[in-house]
Amino acid sequence: MDIQAIQLFADAARTGSFAAAAREHDLAPSSVSRAVALLEEELGARLFQRGTRRLVLTEAGSVYLDQVAPLLQALARASAEAADISREPRGPLRVTTSNAFGLTQVVPMLPSFTRRYPDVEVDLLLTDTVVDLIAERIDLAVRLGPLSDSSLIAVPLLRMRYRVCASPAYLREHGRPQSPGDLAGHACLRFPLPGFRSRWRFRDATGVEEEVAVGGRIVISNALGLLDCALAGAGVTLLAEVMVADALRDGRLVDLFPDHEVTATNFDGAASFVYPSRDYVPLKVRVFMDALREAMHSRMTGEGGP
Repeated sequence: MDIQAIQLFADAARTGSFAAAAREHDLAPSSVSRAVALLEEELGARLFQRGTRRLVLTEAGSVYLDQVAPLLQALARASAEAADISREPRGPLRVTTSNAFGLTQVVPMLPSFTRRYPDVEVDLLLTDTVVDLIAERIDLAVRLGPLSDSSLIAVPLLRMRYRVCASPAYLREHGRPQSPGDLAGHACLRFPLPGFRSRWRFRDATGVEEEVAVGGRIVISNALGLLDCALAGAGVTLLAEVMVADALRDGRLVDLFPDHEVTATNFDGAASFVYPSRDYVPLKVRVFMDALREAMHSRMTGEGGP
């Protein structure tokens, strides 16, 4: 039986169309349709009801998918383990993370990573929605904040620290707040999530916590947009330290409360590597994790970058 045909069937079932499965494999939709038709002929059963908009599994197709999906995963894992024996990472690597984190932390390290590992093909999905790692065949995700799916494996990447920043131009015009409470009189650039939008939390060196109400006329759903506005002198913003490290280092932004811990949610936030299975982590995934850790360490310490 043709394993590729079985994989095309499974991908068509997952995506809901021959065309979507074909795009993933760089094939013509007719090739996928023909492969599935031959598989149906061999099995003597119809696997899909061909609708005008979306494929729907028949009862036989659903039973067949339940049986072959674990086998396909096992074959993929076996192939990865066999390839890793050579100790040369290779093959496609699907990674996902948020737009802002991806553009500022992941994208800059890709050129050096692909030069170092020329046999690894990186497919980076940037999205601010939570992706189903199994359904989308994601090898590795980088997620910020708490994880909702306990079936996934999470490995800490770094503790998320936040900074309240403004540009020197803004501070010259509006003055520098001397305490967190002074933010009530400043234009704050805010993210449209609970906490980020209405209140920021501070903890001083003695452990005393303070919650400060914030307001302002600019709310942006993307951290890069908030960063650009802060750099342009539009106000005070709360952003992850990894987002503002370069700007703080070269003086384009000023950390207003360096002696405080700051957050909009909780003080123990973290960024984590997340992947689907603890059974086996392919070498290509492990070296990517190591490379991102190294790149972020270099960036945060100012020791250079990839």
